[in-house]
Parts: sequence; structure tokens; C-alpha cells
Amino acid sequence: MEGPMARWYARITGRNTSAYRKTAQAIADQLPHGGDVLEVAPGPGYMALELAKLGPYRITGLDISLSFVRLATENARRAGVAIDFRHGDVADMPFPAGSFDFIVCQAAFKNFPDSVSALNEIHRVLRPGGRASIMDLRKDAPLDAIDLAVHEMQLSPLSALCMRWIFRLALLRAAYTREALEAVVARSRFGRGDVVQHGIGFELGLAR
Repeated sequence: MEGPMARWYARITGRNTSAYRKTAQAIADQLPHGGDVLEVAPGPGYMALELAKLGPYRITGLDISLSFVRLATENARRAGVAIDFRHGDVADMPFPAGSFDFIVCQAAFKNFPDSVSALNEIHRVLRPGGRASIMDLRKDAPLDAIDLAVHEMQLSPLSALCMRWIFRLALLRAAYTREALEAVVARSRFGRGDVVQHGIGFELGLAR
């Protein structure tokens, strides 16, 4: 996602601050003091910004989109927080092994061309005892629940219409069933993970 599309996405997702705060707090509750955190595909960086406000964590963001790296870096500068947003591919991350205590990825896993390689890289850059959390849309999410989620975004009528069609025509098609997700994890170095479904999505918990 680059250029005008990235800026549109940043604009419509920037309103959901309460959800970013909730996710940031859940991560902070699992971190050691001053822990190292990687967010894979942070987009505009909103969750990372909220996490940076909660403690002296060393936070890095890695995104394949140059537009998002620029937007997230500018958002961090405006917020007065230090976050290292970098351009890179989750399947070939530019970090030494054992670099992070916690890795989070939101709403992007379904878009990875090689999900097993992505999980193997996440495993590699986690420290022993480190944890990862992958959150995304689930393929069996009811359409009425998706419509409600879009409504809660408080978008303009045109943006809401576009978002509903994006969910139906693109995101749901790419999303994982629980069985497919568990099969991907089983083929990775993690071997297993804990899947919890909630709302229109799931959270996959992984441990090294």
C-alpha cells in the first residue's frame, strides 16, 4: 500500500485510538522493563505510538511500504516518541537473531506471500522465552459483524462503503480459517500456537 491509498488508510484508521491503546496495554502487561518490541507491518504506527507512551520500551516497526514508513516516522516525531520505523520484508528481516522480547503483527498476516517464512523469521528474531501475537481477520467473520465494525469506525458514508467492499471482496478472501492458520503454524519453527477467536478476528499467540 503506497501513496494516496496509504494516506487514505492512515486517515480512516487514525480515529480508532481506544483500540490501539487497549492493544498497547495488553502488550505492555507482558513486557519486561525496557523490553525490545517489534511491530511487523505497523502501517501508520498508531499502536506503536500508544505503546511508547506506556514505558521505556525500545520499539521498532518494520513495513514493506515506504509510504507507511514515512508516515509512521512523522507521526512518531509529532508525538515526541522514539520509535525506529524501517523499510523491510517480514520474510527476510534485517535484525540479528534473538533481538526482541515481543513481536506483534496486526491485520497484515493474511497478506504475506510466504506465511511460513514469515513465522520462521519471527521465531528467529525472538529471544528465547520471547512471545509473539498475530491478530487478523478470520475468514468466517459474519458479514453483519463486519458491517458493525465498519460502522464503529465512524467513517464518512463514501469511506464506509469503500471499506465494506474492501472487506468483502479482498480481505475475507485472503483471510485464514482456523484450520488453515493452525496448519501454517505447524509447518513453521514454532510448531504450535494458541488461537483465540473474538469479534471478527483472531489472535494467534506464539512462544519461542
